[in-house]
Amino acid sequence: MSIYSRQIFPRVLDYLLRSEEVNRERRVTLAPLAGRVLEIGFGTGLNLRHYPETVTSLTILDPERMLVERVARRIAAAAMPVEKLYLDASGRLPFGDDTFDGVATTFTLCTIPDAAAALREMRRVLKPTGLMAFLEHGHSDDRRTARWQDWLNPVQKIIACGCHLNRRIDALITNAGFAIEKLERSVIPGLPRVLGTIYRGTARKE
Repeated sequence: MSIYSRQIFPRVLDYLLRSEEVNRERRVTLAPLAGRVLEIGFGTGLNLRHYPETVTSLTILDPERMLVERVARRIAAAAMPVEKLYLDASGRLPFGDDTFDGVATTFTLCTIPDAAAALREMRRVLKPTGLMAFLEHGHSDDRRTARWQDWLNPVQKIIACGCHLNRRIDALITNAGFAIEKLERSVIPGLPRVLGTIYRGTARKE
């Protein structure tokens, strides 16, 4: 893991993804969750203060150790017990079937190398009555923007540590065996369309 991916890029990401517009999207995304929740792709912990009181415990997974002291402070200030595991979500998760009441992903599915495998594991560990909540950026429905996303994607993967601009998030989720319950598409103000085209919603196991 390089100094760039451990120190520089996380600071840039932390700055870009804590605007009031993004915070609003986080609050709306996480609001339906309750009980024991699994968050995939924790990053620098920007979701923590937006979880509702109905979440009683949070298990967080991330393969990277980014901004360790900053993350530790955010975990310490969390309103619920937090367990952090350093794992690649593409592999077999160390939880039994039907373990969690909820699963959350925010700006995560763009970066996981094998997002399809990770989503299948999320489905496996989610209870039959559980809820997946997602907030992701990805492929635009605007053809001009989508062409730019495809053109810029090779560069984006290098400078953004594996992040893809053009993944079709809804297709990834449904192909993993989820039924999307609610889906909203928009562009976050203040971000370029190639980066800020988002998919926000909820899904359940089919």
